[in-house]
Amino acid sequence: MLGNIKSAELVDIREVSVDKDLPKQERIAEYIRQIKNPYRYKCGKFTIIEKHTVGGPSLEDCLRRLMA
Repeated sequence: MLGNIKSAELVDIREVSVDKDLPKQERIAEYIRQIKNPYRYKCGKFTIIEKHTVGGPSLEDCLRRLMA
């Protein structure tokens, strides 16, 4: 599925804005709603592809650290 997404369809993470006053779960949900695909997005002219190792932190754990 990730390979089927065209670069022009990806969200630029610089345009994502989450209200820090929201409860943590709502901040996470809002981030996901805006970014659409947390594993593949843009940052300017770059395409970012998230990959995690087996046994490493989950995406949820990483997002929690970012949103804390």
